[in-house]
Amino acid sequence: MNELLILGVIIAVVILFFNREWIKNRFFPDRKKNYNYTIDDQFNSDKREREKEIDRLLSKMGKNGVNDLSEKDRKRLDELSKM
Repeated sequence: MNELLILGVIIAVVILFFNREWIKNRFFPDRKKNYNYTIDDQFNSDKREREKEIDRLLSKMGKNGVNDLSEKDRKRLDELSKM
């Protein structure tokens, strides 16, 4: 009888171990997750990132002129300005 109880506990622990991610998501959901993230939010986020990169490139250019930009930076600035 004791052997069956020990075996049952071991099996239960193994099952719980392999299903821990499901148990965590089911009983302790991530409350920080933003379920209302829309396509507009994604667009605005991408736009802010592009603007930050443009600002970085322009400030680099403003310190020493356009010659300070590498060819890669010039191409990227040109791409970003067309968006």
